[in-house]
Amino acid sequence: MWRLRSRACWQEAAELLRPAAERDPTAALARAELLIEQCLFTAAHWTAAEQALRLAEALATGPEERAAAACARGFLAYVASVLGARDRLDEAQAALGRTSALLPPDAPGRPLLDFRRGLVAENLLRDRTAAWIAYRRAHEGAGERGDELLRSYTWRHLAALAQAAGDHDRAREGFDASLRLREQLGFTVGVAPALAALAEVSAPDEAARMRAEAARLVQALGGVPVWLARQLGAARTPGAPPDGRIGREARGTIS
Repeated sequence: MWRLRSRACWQEAAELLRPAAERDPTAALARAELLIEQCLFTAAHWTAAEQALRLAEALATGPEERAAAACARGFLAYVASVLGARDRLDEAQAALGRTSALLPPDAPGRPLLDFRRGLVAENLLRDRTAAWIAYRRAHEGAGERGDELLRSYTWRHLAALAQAAGDHDRAREGFDASLRLREQLGFTVGVAPALAALAEVSAPDEAARMRAEAARLVQALGGVPVWLARQLGAARTPGAPPDGRIGREARGTIS
């Protein structure tokens, strides 16, 4: 499952989960999260993600299952607001607020919730202070729980905020840590964005090498992430998807 996901084969991974997802809330949520991640990297396949999420919401029973489904709902609304056809900020905020109400302070799902709240604050509300606070909480919580994939994201976003504040040394440290974690985990689809981010705070020759490697990876994965492919001018970049579109030029750390 991880190997398929990390190589941008989300639909294949989701198909493996389909039989269990019809009756098991944990499998249903895992399948929905896979398909939402596919939306994030492709800016397409919205209908499949929505259907999978509705099933996960219908199967959820206890507070933690309902919280996890609400957190996924907030993330899908966020991704759709950044890359899709319409603004779903209110839905994202309501769903993440519902998640927070359902989760106790020390729940395992708190770091992911904090991270997604940071995404909304950074990219939809344009509130860097609130984003930094949320990302720091997520970063510390992910570290305590050994969630290295989430830490690769929190490092990346904390670094982006440092870069925006003019602190290039701290930005380089964070982007480098994010890239290193993704390479160690074998999260291939996430390596190109990490390389491109690190290139922004690197010396010109080193930056050119990193962008070339990022473009090569994007090509090898069939043009994903689509927003990065367009920034890099990588070949095989898909056109506007049939069930969604990139609503604004996506730059910076959207994920």
